[in-house]
Amino acid sequence: MQDLNELIEKMSGIRQSILSETSDLSDSKMVYEMKKTFLDKNGRIGQMMRFMREIDPSQRADFGQKVNELKNWAQNYFSSMDEKMKEKELELRYESEKIDVTMPAVTHEVGCLHPVTQMRNQLIDIFSGMGFEIYEGSEVENDYYNFTALNTPQDHPARDMQDTFYLSPEFLLRTQTSSGQIHVMENRKPPIKILSPGKVFRSDDDATHSPMFSQMEGLVVDRSITLGDLQGMLDVFVKKIYGDDVRTRLRPSFFPFTEPSVEVDVSCFECGGKGCNLCKHTGWIEVLGAGIVNRKVLENCGIDPDEYSGLAFGIGLERIAMLKYGINNIKQLFESDLRVLSQINDH
Repeated sequence: MQDLNELIEKMSGIRQSILSETSDLSDSKMVYEMKKTFLDKNGRIGQMMRFMREIDPSQRADFGQKVNELKNWAQNYFSSMDEKMKEKELELRYESEKIDVTMPAVTHEVGCLHPVTQMRNQLIDIFSGMGFEIYEGSEVENDYYNFTALNTPQDHPARDMQDTFYLSPEFLLRTQTSSGQIHVMENRKPPIKILSPGKVFRSDDDATHSPMFSQMEGLVVDRSITLGDLQGMLDVFVKKIYGDDVRTRLRPSFFPFTEPSVEVDVSCFECGGKGCNLCKHTGWIEVLGAGIVNRKVLENCGIDPDEYSGLAFGIGLERIAMLKYGINNIKQLFESDLRVLSQINDH
């Protein structure tokens, strides 16, 4: 049998241990850890209850009361100490965060526009200087303006669900800003000269493609428009972007809304056309698609193709930016990594 007085003496020793062992604590975390060693189920106070069955039954009530008193005292003591420590920590934090408003301001880095925004602004400045007006269409289009009016057959692969984000059988996220030229040609009479920048959406994702990217569509409709007009205009564009020594080259291609259609290459601005890794040792880099507006597209918009002709071109802003700034993965343009973006600033 355990003697009650001895147990009470042991509890007194626990109280003294708490007072002495907590005197050197310096933060609330240490208080919390110390509290667990005494008040947890297996702590020094909790273990006192194991002696309950070892003392005289007539003394058990008194013993239990003494243990509970010690437990309540310890809880209040640790709570009080924790509160004081947190107040001290808060004061130290305030002191460390104190600001002397009379001190000179810290110099901050100057931000810059996103590379794609920079490229968009540059292209708008270039083509505005050639007399183009800006038209921004809707990112949600119906099938007619995105495909049918642009002479895209019903069985064309671009209509597949794998390539196009459909919102309903009729509406979709536009896959090209070319849809804007239909809206303009339906509501204006030639001459027309517009530039339509904006976001477009396609189900495509790799190092050089993204499900969402920026495109800029150009359209000119007037009498006697030819491929010569297209190449002359694009010559001015690439020289302003890549340098005065850069030349353009037109290669035959196919797009449903232009006939003839061409892929436009520029002479490699990295190696001067001699051949390097950027141009894959060909001396040329593909930059955009273009062509003469298909007669059916003009007819769909109520424009007489025997009296007027037109040219159209589509520029991928991310592609132009990647080439100009030496970016090899399109995802770097969407990750907002300031270590990358801060290195690109033309202003």
